[in-house]
Amino acid sequence: MKTYTPDEDYNPHQEKHPHIIEETGNHPLETRPWLRYYPSGVPASLNYPQKPVGTLLTEKAEQVPDKVCTVYKDQIITYRQMDALTDALAMALVKLGIKKGDRVALFLPNLPQFVLAFFGVLKAGGVVTAINPAYKEGEVLFQLSDAGAKVVICLAAALPLFQSLRPRTAVKSIIITNPEDASHLLAPVILPNPSKDVYGLASLLAENHGVPGKPIAVSPEDAAIFQYSGGTTGTPKGAVCLHRNLMANIMQFSAWLQPVRSDPEAFLAAIPLFHVFGMVIAMGVAIMYAAAIVLTPDPRNLPDLLGCVERNKVTIFPAVPNLLNNINHYLENSVENYDLGSLRLVISGSAPLMQPIQEKFEQLTGSRVVEGYGLSEAPTALICNPVLGDNRKGSIGLPLPDVECRIISLEDALTALGPGKAGELIARSPQVMAKYHNQPAETRLALREGWLYTGDVAYMDNDGYFYLVDRKKDVIKVGGLQVWPREVEEAIASHPKVLEVGVAGINHPDYGETVKAWVVVKPGEILTAEEVVNWCKEKLADYKAPRVVKFIVKLPRTTVGKVLRRELGEGG
Repeated sequence: MKTYTPDEDYNPHQEKHPHIIEETGNHPLETRPWLRYYPSGVPASLNYPQKPVGTLLTEKAEQVPDKVCTVYKDQIITYRQMDALTDALAMALVKLGIKKGDRVALFLPNLPQFVLAFFGVLKAGGVVTAINPAYKEGEVLFQLSDAGAKVVICLAAALPLFQSLRPRTAVKSIIITNPEDASHLLAPVILPNPSKDVYGLASLLAENHGVPGKPIAVSPEDAAIFQYSGGTTGTPKGAVCLHRNLMANIMQFSAWLQPVRSDPEAFLAAIPLFHVFGMVIAMGVAIMYAAAIVLTPDPRNLPDLLGCVERNKVTIFPAVPNLLNNINHYLENSVENYDLGSLRLVISGSAPLMQPIQEKFEQLTGSRVVEGYGLSEAPTALICNPVLGDNRKGSIGLPLPDVECRIISLEDALTALGPGKAGELIARSPQVMAKYHNQPAETRLALREGWLYTGDVAYMDNDGYFYLVDRKKDVIKVGGLQVWPREVEEAIASHPKVLEVGVAGINHPDYGETVKAWVVVKPGEILTAEEVVNWCKEKLADYKAPRVVKFIVKLPRTTVGKVLRRELGEGG
């Protein structure tokens, strides 16, 4: 099986592409007008220390050893304790044969074990490839095989799955844990191994706790994660992000939050840590701040989630719009049952945030909701609304420090467009991935002369605020006219009887494509297709209104709340 080496794959920086044709001038405030709107205390540029991500946890353990690192139910692990646990796991992985650059798969929900495993792997010189625990056998097999993972860290319940897949992959060892083990990590007991090449995490920690070993030399230029896309539009691709990419994004977003920083901080980790949004913001930025990471493995349990906010005085909540929408509907009849006064800031990402959801959440909780934008290839955040100052409704915000964004013509992929003109959003910044693993052709499309071509259509206003239109590949061509699904979704979602909606294109004999809407109606309401169509025609041009409306119970979504438009189209 092919294994990853840095020199083996295609290097995008060796490829030459036509230069971007400038439509604007070269003055910084012409090419970067967003700098005018940075809040006081947020710098335009940062100095990035040349160190790997694992040092971040160690530094906090030295600076504030007794501060809380993770909270899970009633189990608290301090920074000193977490650092020691990750050292022990790193030692165990080295003994299991993990060498610098080897991939280790994490198949874990939001538990202290995820934080422990993530930093333990990096300290051992390994590369984390985090797998969605909801994935089925075929999806897991693809990622294990493509990444070439040699060790898996998973819940014991998933052991039969990985034992069955091991003969078809490069996996040599499986490390298992249980949710209830979170209360035993600090005083583990050495138990016999369940079977050959299967190890209990607690036993490995006990065997290697405090054992001196030679530190693994990890460079900022070494790979830290293979982050796989959700695969909503085809075969998933592994974005290879280096230690310096992760560190850059953690530092950028930490600087972005500086105007509202307080001490102590508590971040709610309800969005999955296996996704880069949770990995970088809920875990990485929290550790940069020496904050408590409050772990909730099941965000669908809203009483538990809101109880975590209240009990642990959560201050910052990275979230996805679908979760905010669910909280809104739950709180409408129970807001008086919770004290959410500690919650100051919600950062919404991973999917477009509709204004009614934002406004309702702010009204119910008194917190500020800012929308941001990012993608796995960056490895999460590129753009965000200011945490103080002008939080523009409908905008994804301003580029973060050291992030340069442009809008490029959809016609020639070269001409840089001025304010108000929609085109493909491209970005150049220190957090952009090195490449896609084993995907040279896809890398050539995504990385051109240091610019990341996102595949998203957006526009910038005169002040440098960006607005997302839609995914380039999701555009619907109705008789040659372009319709962006998000625009139609926004219109339908504003109907008072609509809970949620998804829009996609379907084949049409006369127009090539037409618009179809899948609508979830609020409980107790009655809505007809004719009402939906007429509502749209009052707000949009007639050709943008759906010709077909289907009422469904639930929209298909990814684990981070993105509507799976491809599945809608295939489902009829």
